[in-house]
Amino acid sequence: MSALLEVNGLRTYFFTRWGTVKAVDGVSFSVNEGETFGLVGESGCGKSITCLSILRLVPAPAGRIIGGEILLEGEDLLKKSEKEMRKIRGRKISMILQDPTASLNPVFTIGDQITEVIKIHRGLKGRSLWQSAKEMLEMVRIPSPDIRLRNWPHELSGGMRQRVVGAIALSCEPALLIADEPTTSLDATIQVQFLRLLRELQQQTGLTLIFVTHDFGIVARMCQRAAVMYAGKIVETANVRELFNHPAHPYTQALMKSLPKVEEKVERLASIEGQPPPLHNLPPGCTFAPRCYYAKERCRSEYPPTVEIEKGHAVSCWNFNEFQ
Repeated sequence: MSALLEVNGLRTYFFTRWGTVKAVDGVSFSVNEGETFGLVGESGCGKSITCLSILRLVPAPAGRIIGGEILLEGEDLLKKSEKEMRKIRGRKISMILQDPTASLNPVFTIGDQITEVIKIHRGLKGRSLWQSAKEMLEMVRIPSPDIRLRNWPHELSGGMRQRVVGAIALSCEPALLIADEPTTSLDATIQVQFLRLLRELQQQTGLTLIFVTHDFGIVARMCQRAAVMYAGKIVETANVRELFNHPAHPYTQALMKSLPKVEEKVERLASIEGQPPPLHNLPPGCTFAPRCYYAKERCRSEYPPTVEIEKGHAVSCWNFNEFQ
């Protein structure tokens, strides 16, 4: 299976009055065609900025991509002009954000917002343009699409708005879809429906999906492989079964222990002591060392290199480094 997307040594920094915020610091991963790849971690660990960097939508002027490669079908997106990127966004890469209310413009109808994307990237006009928009709403299982095209965003429920955002993202048949915590604002029942819909659409279209979340339940349900992020770095990458059965990094282990288990009765769930470090003042060694039970002196002074402990299972931890 060939890689559709390869991210190598990506670094995205924010230059602020308080210092340089290393939001994404040397991130590397690949996503194969037709695969669902999970990006997991606590809030503030750099997941969303990694995705915005792939789309070259890092908030300026403070934020800048200062190094690395983002290869889409072998072409480095960091070498593309802004004009070239506008043709790629929506056409080759699309993104679903976590808040559909903020994603949709309240002063335009649903139909106007779907047809705008189709008009720009596919060049359709007139009746065929509106027919295509109607077909997109039907594809994401929205009933009465003719009526919904004339609705305003506030007239739809949260679940319907998220489906509309999905319809817009999929309207130009992109090769890669980035879903940035798309179920956060939905209730549990609607979450399950939306995840099922995404999986069905992926099976129908062969879509490649990056799923950003902090919910390991969603990772288990949706993803084939996943990467765990902490403080702007990827600390572990593995296929999902291996990640759940044999978590290697102490941070991944701590996250797993904090999950409730139906078969176990406990008075209190395990928690990770302390807080993630401020990204403008990172510790000199492993960024997780101040919260790690297994931290040694070397962990506090040197950041560990990434080593492959099993085929496809890589971890950044001195406990697994052959030069320890």
